[in-house]
Amino acid sequence: MRILGLDVGTKTVGVAVSDEMGWTAQGIETIKINQERNEFGFNRIAELVKQYNVDKIVVGLPKNMNGTIGPRGEACQKFAEDLRALFGLEVIMWDERLSTMAAERFLISADVSRKKRKQVIDKMAAVVILQGYLDSKQ
Repeated sequence: MRILGLDVGTKTVGVAVSDEMGWTAQGIETIKINQERNEFGFNRIAELVKQYNVDKIVVGLPKNMNGTIGPRGEACQKFAEDLRALFGLEVIMWDERLSTMAAERFLISADVSRKKRKQVIDKMAAVVILQGYLDSKQ
């Protein structure tokens, strides 16, 4: 049983996957999306679901610091609804407040250059989201 973790942004979707035991999350890629053209990367996500034999998806829910859900959070909820309809899998929304900041701090502490950080930040945020979910289940 593997779980896919997604950090849904306005231009990209960061993707992470769990190991088969559901203990650790590994970043696998960043998918470019285009909201204006209704291109949300669902075809690539379908390939990853099949490739990794995924049976659950965790989508980051960007709440405001006071716990309310704004326009970005609503867009992520819609994305999750679309995933449920397309794949028939369990899709869980996971509070992702500060996940991108945590990923950024981790990359800075690992002395990753600013240019390289920009290329991998969404994938790392997906790892933080998925690992948070996995840790909560243990």
